[in-house]
Amino acid sequence: MDPSRRPLQSLVWGALLATIFGVTAAFVWSQLNATPELPVISQVPDFTLTNQFSQPVTKSLLEGHVTLADIIFTQCAGPCPEMTRQMSKLQRILPPDPAIRLVTLTTDPGFDKPEVLKQYGSRFDANFNRWSFLTGPKREIARVAVDGLKLIAEEKAPNERIAPEDLFIHSTIFVIVDKQARVRGSFDSSEPDFDKRVRAAVKKLLKEKGP
Repeated sequence: MDPSRRPLQSLVWGALLATIFGVTAAFVWSQLNATPELPVISQVPDFTLTNQFSQPVTKSLLEGHVTLADIIFTQCAGPCPEMTRQMSKLQRILPPDPAIRLVTLTTDPGFDKPEVLKQYGSRFDANFNRWSFLTGPKREIARVAVDGLKLIAEEKAPNERIAPEDLFIHSTIFVIVDKQARVRGSFDSSEPDFDKRVRAAVKKLLKEKGP
């Protein structure tokens, strides 16, 4: 090879590598900073439930706020404790903005009375000023959780239970609700980018203006 061509060849290869690096970096940045698509999925219906302080709660709890919601039951020996730990983590890492709220519904209102939910929330350091635990009549919970929030909640038949506390099949996802009480997205807490996706969605919905 002609020695005189080596500097030119090195320059070409250097430029090519720099281009590849730049394209790769741009792709990674775009993935990390991509604005999530948040179509309107459903409208949460009017409701009346009861919080951990035995206070009535209506749809106004959601209106004007960006809300993350899930559904659990306190006797659950399966995914519920981990879901509640995830919600507790979100409570810590999301901005301390009063426009952000967290809501946990129970599938087991017969056992999960307000005082039980309060004790349960306290175990996970719940800030009750922004995180509400809701119970109420089964039919009302189903209407809000299943019809409105699109969360799955179904009582198991006795012959399907493998343990006394194995009472329900329910969603292990979190949903996000906008300021108009409309469901705009869902997140699987087992995904590695769960926290990042939730924060991006919350940030986007906080910027949205009302009707």
